[in-house]
Amino acid sequence: MDHHIKDAALAEAGRARIEWADRDMPVLAAIRERFEAEKPLEGVRISACLHVTTETANLMRTLAAGGADIVLCASNPLSTQDDVAAALVAHYGIRTYAVRGEDTSTYYAHIDAAIDHRPQITMDDGADVVGRIHADRREALEA
Repeated sequence: MDHHIKDAALAEAGRARIEWADRDMPVLAAIRERFEAEKPLEGVRISACLHVTTETANLMRTLAAGGADIVLCASNPLSTQDDVAAALVAHYGIRTYAVRGEDTSTYYAHIDAAIDHRPQITMDDGADVVGRIHADRREALEA
């Protein structure tokens, strides 16, 4: 499974909201433009466990423009914006594991998907990925 979202049909609405938010994030847009040209993150695997919002989506777009291989999972199922998650998958090719209101077993399955990516870098709001690696997935420390 290369993603898990609520509904792919939400992708167009999500893209419109991501692009709307992007207009108020000029510094990140400038960094993304530079990253597109320079590819400073080429081949770097990143797993991010963050709130899946329009702002996070623009950060993921920027990292991907820099060449990063990204997996995103939700750090808080109650803040997940399902349309944004759908757009990240459908329009930006970012593997996303996030469903608003997901249950505990799904939440940890999504964290495990981020760990299975064998990240070289983690972005972890709440330390759920790092905590799971140290508690239950120590083999991932060898990545």
